[in-house]
Amino acid sequence: MALIIGLGNPGRRYEETRHNAGFLVADRLGDRWGAACARAQLGALVGTGLISGVPVVLAKPQGFMNLSGQPATSLKGYYKVELDQIIVIHDDLDLEFGTVRVKKGGGHGGHNGLRDLNQKIGSGFVRVRFGVSRPPEGWDAADYVLGKWSEGERAQLPDLVDLAADAVEAVLRDGAQQAMTTFNARQPQRHLSSMDA
Repeated sequence: MALIIGLGNPGRRYEETRHNAGFLVADRLGDRWGAACARAQLGALVGTGLISGVPVVLAKPQGFMNLSGQPATSLKGYYKVELDQIIVIHDDLDLEFGTVRVKKGGGHGGHNGLRDLNQKIGSGFVRVRFGVSRPPEGWDAADYVLGKWSEGERAQLPDLVDLAADAVEAVLRDGAQQAMTTFNARQPQRHLSSMDA
């Protein structure tokens, strides 16, 4: 059993923001595999099913980003999932837009959702990192990730969400190490400044 957690903020206000990349990928996986996150459980919206032949719980925590750890802890305990069987999908300022990477463990890099997860469950989970680029000079990082996708980014989002969903499937199917080899060698699909329209 694997637990896949897409990070984001609940509510319509945040739907189109960069910080909700994890929710977008979780929804794409749910659509692909008939496991939509439609049931409220332990502070998250969850779906269950098979992805790449592996039984999974797909979850979108419904507290705000900095409170992602408690639903994750509750689901981990309820479904008896080991830490190395957890995959977390999140936006990443340290990767340029158009980049998807797989990583195991590591620090939070200032990401409030990862910070809370690391504090509550430890840092040994697998991460699928969805690049959103650094904010333009003079922009506050929090305002940037809570800002809406630019027109140019929005045009590329479907392909990038698919790519990140592919990465999750590869972790489940081939293991984290092989998925890292496959995805971390890829060039970004196309560099596009977050300010491009």
